[in-house]
Amino acid sequence: MEENNSFSIKYWAEDDKPREKLMLKGKASLSDAELIAILIGSGSRNESAVELSKRILASVNNNLNAIGKLSIQQLVGFKGIGPAKAISIVSAMELARRRRGEEAVELDKITSSKSIFEMMQPIIGELSHEEFWIVYLNNSNKVISKSQLSKGGITGTLVDVRLVFKTALEMTATAVILCHNHPSGALKPSDADVQITKKLKFAGESLDIKVLDHLIVTENSYFSFADEGIL
Repeated sequence: MEENNSFSIKYWAEDDKPREKLMLKGKASLSDAELIAILIGSGSRNESAVELSKRILASVNNNLNAIGKLSIQQLVGFKGIGPAKAISIVSAMELARRRRGEEAVELDKITSSKSIFEMMQPIIGELSHEEFWIVYLNNSNKVISKSQLSKGGITGTLVDVRLVFKTALEMTATAVILCHNHPSGALKPSDADVQITKKLKFAGESLDIKVLDHLIVTENSYFSFADEGIL
C-alpha cells in the first residue's frame, strides 16, 4: 500500500507553500514574490499566487519601491488582481513606508534595581490589589516587553511558569525580571514570594534564561531580591 505523503511540503498546493514556509522557516526565508503571494492569497486557475506575484514584480524590474507607487487602478490591470487584492498590496506597502519613516524605538535599559522600580512603580505601585509582572530583556539588558502574569496575589493566583518561559523563548529574551506590588506597603517578602522566585530561577537555568531580580514594589519604595543577596 502506497504511503500517504499528503503532509509533505512537495504535496502542498503552490499557494499554500509561502504560508507554510513562513511558519516553518521564518519570514526572512521568503522571497519578495512569496511575501506578496501571501498578501494576495490566491492566483487563478492557470497561475499560482507566487507566479502572479513574480509577474507583478517583473513589470517594475523587481523593485519594491516601485510597487509601492502603483495605484489600485494600475494593480487591477494585472490579470488575477481584483480590487480586494490590490487594496491588500497597497495597504502593506503603505505600512512599510510609514515604518521606514518612524524613528527606531530606543529600548529602556535596566542598569539597577532603581531603574526597574522607576519603570514599574507607575504601573503597579499604587494599585489596591496585587499584580505579578514579568519584564523580558535582551542580552544587552534592554527591555523587550513587560506583561502581567497574574492578578490578585501570588498565593491566590497560579503563576504559570511555562507561560513565562514560553513567552521568553518567543521573544528571544535572555533574561527576565520578576515584579509584584504589595498594596499594604510592606516590603518584606512572604514565603510565597521566595518560593516562586526559586521556582522561576530554577526553571530558567535549564533554558539558559536568567532571572536577574525580583522586585517588590510599593507606592514609595521597593525591595530587591538581588540587592539583598537572596535571589
